Amino acid sequence: MQATKCLAAEKNLLLCLDAFGTLFTPSVPIPVAYARAAAQHGIDCGDTENAREVGARFKDAFKDESKNNPNYGRATGLGAEKWWGNVIRNTFTPFTKPGQEVPPALITDLLRRYSTREGYNLKPGVKEFFQRLQSYKSSPLGGSCPWPVKKIIVGVITNSDDRVPGILESFGLRIDSRRFTTSSKPAKYTSVESDVDFVVLSYDVGHEKPDRRIFDAATTMLTEMVSGEQSGLTAEDFEKLYVGDDFKKDYDGARAAGWHAVLLDRDGVMDKVKNFRLGRIRMKKKHGQGKRVMARSILDLELWRPIGTDGIDVWQRLRRVSTSPRIRKHMSP
Repeated sequence: MQATKCLAAEKNLLLCLDAFGTLFTPSVPIPVAYARAAAQHGIDCGDTENAREVGARFKDAFKDESKNNPNYGRATGLGAEKWWGNVIRNTFTPFTKPGQEVPPALITDLLRRYSTREGYNLKPGVKEFFQRLQSYKSSPLGGSCPWPVKKIIVGVITNSDDRVPGILESFGLRIDSRRFTTSSKPAKYTSVESDVDFVVLSYDVGHEKPDRRIFDAATTMLTEMVSGEQSGLTAEDFEKLYVGDDFKKDYDGARAAGWHAVLLDRDGVMDKVKNFRLGRIRMKKKHGQGKRVMARSILDLELWRPIGTDGIDVWQRLRRVSTSPRIRKHMSP
């Protein structure tokens, strides 16, 4: 790999992350959790540890409800809670006995479970990554910060309803209350103490990744955050990086919107894709121009640099750029 140029010192970084699958994931498969909950409320779904039939019914119910009430019910005024209530009810109705109804308590239990950490696990490295980000935000251009930037702003962009901020907070992360709305007003950058400075939900935007409008909404949030400052910064003064685990929605979507992007492939799924080289971090030529950048761990983002000699994303391999032992141990010899 060619040696790379460092990010210009006068630049800043907007780092946005996907949520589901990137930051957290269900603690047990959703069909299994649903089947177990149903059994506790008197509905026999068969094998609760396999739960294939429950999974199939859930998939159908989710698809039908999305068609009838798009965007988790936001488009029709139903709202996310009632929307999910319909999904749960329609998932279990085929398993009820004659005259039996899906208990409201079952719906309440599942809604509660998947609104907090009760139903999820943080992905490996996430808590440590946010701890490091906090120190980087406090003292960019110095200390242990791996990126030569003056300011770091962190956001979440996710295809989801409005439960995501609460789920992240339940894991102990500090989530600023700032969210994208069509009536957003300029707001000052609040504090470096927030782990996430703003959240952009498809539920609020009305468009899902890979639609570029959800990425544009994050740029709008960035503009609003810096507009109230005296620094004179604009969104153009920030490099924008998006990190997610879905190739089409996250990586391709971000690139199409003009962002830098890293595909987080923890399980090595892309190892099986033709022309992707084996290894923890790989790149792939695309139409003779761009490269696809991938990582095994969220902690590997410390190695990312946005500008190389060919103007595309690269992974920094110059040991002289960073003397941090924590970073050096991840570098290829």
